[in-house]
Amino acid sequence: MVVAAHEEADRIGATVRALRAAFPGAAIWVGDDASRDGTAERAMQAGAHVVRRGRSHGKGGNVTAACEAALSATPAPRLVLLCDGDLGESAARLGPLVGAVEAGECDLAVAMFARRVGGGFGVALGFARWAERRLCGFEAEAPISGQRALRADALRAVLPFARGFGMEIGMTVDGVRAGYRVGEYEIDLEHRATGRDARGFLHRTVQLRDFALVFVSRLRRR
Repeated sequence: MVVAAHEEADRIGATVRALRAAFPGAAIWVGDDASRDGTAERAMQAGAHVVRRGRSHGKGGNVTAACEAALSATPAPRLVLLCDGDLGESAARLGPLVGAVEAGECDLAVAMFARRVGGGFGVALGFARWAERRLCGFEAEAPISGQRALRADALRAVLPFARGFGMEIGMTVDGVRAGYRVGEYEIDLEHRATGRDARGFLHRTVQLRDFALVFVSRLRRR
């Protein structure tokens, strides 16, 4: 399991503990993107391995490093669950993603949030859906969800991830183009949502920039 985290000291402990309870015996790796609030320390206290860099590399680069560490561990995992560090106790509900992959329903299982909290006017999300449809033909309901499960071979096929917040779009496009099947599953999850304030709009502007960059990069690969 690989958890993406940046400045999540108040939630990372609960997220790791929830994963440990839901998936006993599974190794949990936290990719801490140069947090300064004690995220790494609290993750380790909760029982996770931590991959931490001295400076920020963005979500895609950071999670790539954590996934490579997880895949090189002994014994190597057959399946990897990816999630965001702000899920808290709701991370315990991610079992259906793992179950879907194990049952052969799909090769990459993506969580759709059952309840929408926060968000802007849907511009970035709409662009992400259009980009995935345009690049690989997949009609996504949750194109940028960070809660995903996939087999180890599928993970290796989509590494390294696209930079920054383009990670999820790139993963889906690369996976579909490689012949892997994607499934989406509605799960009752909770996370730290951004609102319609200056900070929220800045976050979504950065997201949109990263989405555009990954779109252009994958368009050139066709």
